[in-house]
Amino acid sequence: MTGVGTEAASNGQNRRMAGEHEVQFTRGSPETVLPPPEPEVAAALASLRELAPAQRREGARQLAVRWPGCLDAWAALAELAEDEVDRYAYARVGYHRGLDALRAAGWRGSGLVRWEHPENRGFLRSLAALGAAAATLGEEDEATRCALFLRQLDPGWDRRAD
Repeated sequence: MTGVGTEAASNGQNRRMAGEHEVQFTRGSPETVLPPPEPEVAAALASLRELAPAQRREGARQLAVRWPGCLDAWAALAELAEDEVDRYAYARVGYHRGLDALRAAGWRGSGLVRWEHPENRGFLRSLAALGAAAATLGEEDEATRCALFLRQLDPGWDRRAD
C-alpha cells in the first residue's frame, strides 16, 4: 500500500541519497585575466591612441622605456614598426613579457586568456603580431603555432580591433 506518508518518506530518502552522491562540474577551462595597468600607465596609453601613427610609434617607444612591463606598448611598437625584423623583435618581447605576466597572474600554461578583457589585449596583440611577423619572415611553423595558440587562448579569436 502506498500512502501519502510513505511516498513522501520515499522521495525524501531518494533526495538524500542523490545528495550524498552529487557530482560538481566546473565551467570549462580556467580563465586568466591580467591585472589592469596602473592609473599613470592607463592615462599614457589613452593619450597614445590619440596620436598620429608616426607620433604613436615614438610615444609607444617612450612608454616601453618608462614601463617595460606594459604589454600594450610592445604590441603597439610591433604593429607600428616599419621594418619586419623590428616588428618581429617588438612582438617577441611583448609575447615573452606577457607569458611572464600571465604566470604571475596564476596561469599555468593552459586555460583561456580572452580578448573580451581589455587587460589581456596587449598580450594577445603581441602574440598576433608575432605570428604575422613570423609569416613575413618565412617562419611558417612559428606563424602556425602563434595562430593555434591564439585560438587555444580565445576560441573566438578573429583578430579583433582595439
